[in-house]
Amino acid sequence: MSLKGMMEDSRFVQLSKQEKEAIDERISQYDFILQQVTDAIVLVKDDGTFVDVNEAACRLFRTSREQLLQKNFHEYVYLVPEHIFHFQKQMLHKFGTYDDEMVIRLADGEMKHVQLFMRRHKEQPFDLYMIRDITSKKALERERTINETLFKDLFNRAGDSIVIFDGQGRFIDANPSFCASVNITKEELFKLSIQTFIPMEYHDLFDQLLVTLKRNGTVSSELPFILGDGMQKLFELTLTTNVHSGFFMAIMRNVTEKRNMEMNLQRSEERFRAIFEQAHEAILICDDFGNILRANPAASRTFELPLHDLVHANLMQFIDLKQDKVRHVLRQFFRDGEIRDELTFHMPNGEKKQLEFTSKKGVINGYHLTIFRNVSERRKMEKQLREQEQKFRNVFNHAMDGIVLIDDKQRIFDANPVACRIFALSKEQLVTKCMHAFIGSNELNKFQKWVNNGEEEEEFTITDGEGKKKIVELSFKPNIIEHVGLMMVRDITEKKEMEEQLRKSDTLSVVGQLAAGIAHEIRNPMTALKGFIQLLQGSIGNGCEQYNMYFHVIMSELKRIESIITEFLVLAKPQAVHYERGDVAKIMQETVDLLSVQATMHNIQIEATYEQVPRIYCEPKQLKQVFINILKNAIEVMPNGGTITVSVEHVGDDIRIAIRDEGSGIPKDKIKKLGEPFYTTKERGTGLGLMVSYKIIEEHRGRIDVESEVGVGTTFYITLPINNDML
Repeated sequence: MSLKGMMEDSRFVQLSKQEKEAIDERISQYDFILQQVTDAIVLVKDDGTFVDVNEAACRLFRTSREQLLQKNFHEYVYLVPEHIFHFQKQMLHKFGTYDDEMVIRLADGEMKHVQLFMRRHKEQPFDLYMIRDITSKKALERERTINETLFKDLFNRAGDSIVIFDGQGRFIDANPSFCASVNITKEELFKLSIQTFIPMEYHDLFDQLLVTLKRNGTVSSELPFILGDGMQKLFELTLTTNVHSGFFMAIMRNVTEKRNMEMNLQRSEERFRAIFEQAHEAILICDDFGNILRANPAASRTFELPLHDLVHANLMQFIDLKQDKVRHVLRQFFRDGEIRDELTFHMPNGEKKQLEFTSKKGVINGYHLTIFRNVSERRKMEKQLREQEQKFRNVFNHAMDGIVLIDDKQRIFDANPVACRIFALSKEQLVTKCMHAFIGSNELNKFQKWVNNGEEEEEFTITDGEGKKKIVELSFKPNIIEHVGLMMVRDITEKKEMEEQLRKSDTLSVVGQLAAGIAHEIRNPMTALKGFIQLLQGSIGNGCEQYNMYFHVIMSELKRIESIITEFLVLAKPQAVHYERGDVAKIMQETVDLLSVQATMHNIQIEATYEQVPRIYCEPKQLKQVFINILKNAIEVMPNGGTITVSVEHVGDDIRIAIRDEGSGIPKDKIKKLGEPFYTTKERGTGLGLMVSYKIIEEHRGRIDVESEVGVGTTFYITLPINNDML
């Protein structure tokens, strides 16, 4: 070989070495780059077998290079559905490249979310896969999505008002709570700024808040907001910056009611403090052990200790813990949490005080509040009052007169036993009545006027609980205590009857004296008149009928005068009366027989019934006189005829005679006057007949009762006792 040829061969060998070195250097660089890239790079055959991998792939699949080259890529992507993976391969063969995301599962079971970049090698039988681990990115995206969802949900559901606004205060977004608070729709809100709702005088304060917000990133304050209806409410604001695209967010809460409550609470605390300090009652605040933590000035006066000494004292030192009642009170307080009672407290100066107290457990920051009231004087007064009440009750219950207590509407709410007897009602029945219920309708106006004028004494007729009429003397003292009047009730019915009897006795005495004078002064001239009239009648003879009629009238009237004089004489002086056992029924029968002819002449029938009655001591002639007087009166009051009913019957220990006529009757106000001298209901009567009759029956220990109804008739009841002690 020539030198030139040798030189050329030598240069070729030298050139090939250089190219090889360059290629090796480049391969080394590529290998360095391949190993240093952070993404996993693998070469994969069509069947999924790994041809080559870089270090990032070993880290991703968490295995060594040698172990990974023995694996198949399909082992890690079996979670991807086969049709999707087949589709990805088709896209790769068709376009030479395909990118997608998928989930791979490592040998230890961990799941990784990866981004797959697939590249087709046209000349070699393998594909290049670049695999990027985006698990953390996906987790962040998922967390961000969750946070955005949570924020949006919180934003829309929050009870507080939330708004997002820009640097000029224009609304970017607002949650429903804010729209409801200001009473404006979201569409209308976007046309406004937050300054629209802030009063003008607070705009400078809001601007200062924005400056602080931009400097510090957050700021809190309180501002008034004007609502859609014009009302102004106080809102508590918390402003933050850069929450989204450089915007600001404000979280607002309506604290108007809270501030009002705080103000009210503050005022309440001030009032409590004022009441605590100025209260007249002693107030102590103690712990569970009785240590006094706070006391008011009144407590210092009550417990006879300076205030600073009282605050360092223990409540238990003022009571006797050995007493059963004290231990019972303490047990009840800690069991029920409150108590109201009364105990004897021992003061440091030796004085004993009866204190009434009310305790509440844990009402002042967990401590116990007790309010004391000194009731020593009150208990003393109550004792005196009870004693006075007892004295009053003794006087009230044992008074000789009736006493009732009435209110402003004259309702009786208390009565003593005498009043109950007068009104013939039990106390329970009486206290449900009004005083005017017992007063007759004809005296109601008089009674009301008397009560209003407060006159001292007045007489009224009442109807008691049994329907009986009584005459009472009333005296009234209004307002002996507030809205309480005291009324004295004295039954003077018997007194009035005695006065009436005394008046009748006085009249009878006068009549007796008059009768004596008449007997002496009139009877003798009457005898002379009768004698001379008879002589004159005899001298004239019977020839002149006219004179005979005159003589008959004169003699009749003289006999009438003589009968009146005779009745007077009965009253004039005590008569020598001889009592004997007599049959009242027989005496009445004789009287009826005697007057039957006179009754028949007046077209009157006498119907008589006689029971067999015991014989009694009586003066038969006087009883017959009484029966004659009453029967004659009955005949005279029946000018048109009728029936007189007579009955004699045995009733209990008495004999009762009833004489009933069918005359015109006697008014009730005149019945009580019957028997009075010269009182009569007849046109030509003198009243002496009934007066004598009453006197005779009284002397027989009996009585006469009269019942009458105007237009119906009158009944006289004569009651005579069987045992009248007349001997």
